Amino acid sequence: MSKQFDVLVIGGGPGGYVAAIRAAQLGFSVACCESNPYADPKGEPRLGGTCLNVGCIPSKALLHTSHLFEEAGHAFAAQGIQVSAPKIDVPTMIGRKTAVVTQLTSGIKGLFKKNKVTQLNGHGSFVGQGGAGWQVKVGDEVVEAKQVIVATGSKARHLPGIAVDQKIVLDNEGALEQQSVPKKLAIIGAGVIGLEMGSVWRRLGSEVTILEASPDFLAAADQDVAKEALKLFTKQGLNIQMGVKLGETKVSKKGVSIAYTDKDGKEQKLDAERLIVSVGRVPNTDGLNAEKIGLKLNERGQIEVDGHCRTNLPGVWAVGDVVSGPMLAHKAMEEAVMVAELMAGQAGHCNFDTIPWVIYTSPEIAWVGKTEQQLKADGVAYKAGKIPFLANGRALGMGDPTGFVKMLACAKTDRILGVHIIGPNASELIAEAVVTMEFGGASEDLARICHAHPTLSEAVHEAALACDKRPLHF
Repeated sequence: MSKQFDVLVIGGGPGGYVAAIRAAQLGFSVACCESNPYADPKGEPRLGGTCLNVGCIPSKALLHTSHLFEEAGHAFAAQGIQVSAPKIDVPTMIGRKTAVVTQLTSGIKGLFKKNKVTQLNGHGSFVGQGGAGWQVKVGDEVVEAKQVIVATGSKARHLPGIAVDQKIVLDNEGALEQQSVPKKLAIIGAGVIGLEMGSVWRRLGSEVTILEASPDFLAAADQDVAKEALKLFTKQGLNIQMGVKLGETKVSKKGVSIAYTDKDGKEQKLDAERLIVSVGRVPNTDGLNAEKIGLKLNERGQIEVDGHCRTNLPGVWAVGDVVSGPMLAHKAMEEAVMVAELMAGQAGHCNFDTIPWVIYTSPEIAWVGKTEQQLKADGVAYKAGKIPFLANGRALGMGDPTGFVKMLACAKTDRILGVHIIGPNASELIAEAVVTMEFGGASEDLARICHAHPTLSEAVHEAALACDKRPLHF
């Protein structure tokens, strides 16, 4: 007799493991199957998905190490700290990153045990409907579940004609495993991954060139933020080429040679020791057997869902990168909690208008809500408050007064419509904006709240005051 569960989650990434834990907390018998190739020392598939294994967590570990290295080499002297020129031991850096990943992925196993979630090792593929609900093949066995949550995530998009070997040509996985600093590094794609990986290796000594097909830098961000970021990244030493058209890429044992046409129509050639391809991600729907059971996919290969992550099939849900919307771990987690609570008859909800975006460069970039260009396109009357970190005492004391906070509020109701930050600790500062917007707050609300002094959060406070043209320190 096959194993039977109330809920089967296919995929153990952020969306999957959170869905499994929350469903178990609500009293369901739950199993989660995972087959990712990032085997742990025991040879078992690792939980955590792309985010924990080859994405968010390891990249932040490398960003932190490279930031410290750059601080020691370039910023300590201004603080009166005298040290000899720092040296980077790349294998040790990679080893520390791996240890962080191992600790967190092992932690999920502990959470599964604590919440009585059954982990099934193997690839999940639909077989059909059975007496207890849905039949899913996991590895060599078939299990049954009344409800199924698909959380299979995404994988790196590769370019035709450029084979990724994870030695010379890398995607996000290979970029996190380099054992030495390349003298010259080429990156295709100026998105989040390209900028973060470019920042890591540029700080450690690489000459980094980023090639981007789009003519607009960080098109999803507010234009003020994008313009400031491009200026600062260029000043740091990142060579960012926008509006390029790729030509032939030749790969040898020694490196790569990329032919491209620049934005002015001139033929160029870029030689580098290694190439990182970071041109987006595609949903993991291969092998689900979606066609056999009639599970609808859109033209991008994503599973079609409604606003509550229900698919076209009864009892089948989908969350995270495998559905439409931003491919963000925290978005997947929120969808996961919503689905588990809806299955339990509760009022699960996910507000897609208040999902924050973060880029962990230096300075960090974070935003939530509408950009100024979106408000203009929609014909929404708004007012703006913008405060530079140069006017913030804590930022000056830290030696990092770059960037600004920009707040956009409705001209009629004063309700906050968007907040955009480029500067120190932007990833943490954006949380205040998210909370305020989630409660339908106005710029006046933030302006009337006492903020501790001296803190970086005072820049958010001043931006709120600036929406009413009454900043106190700028």
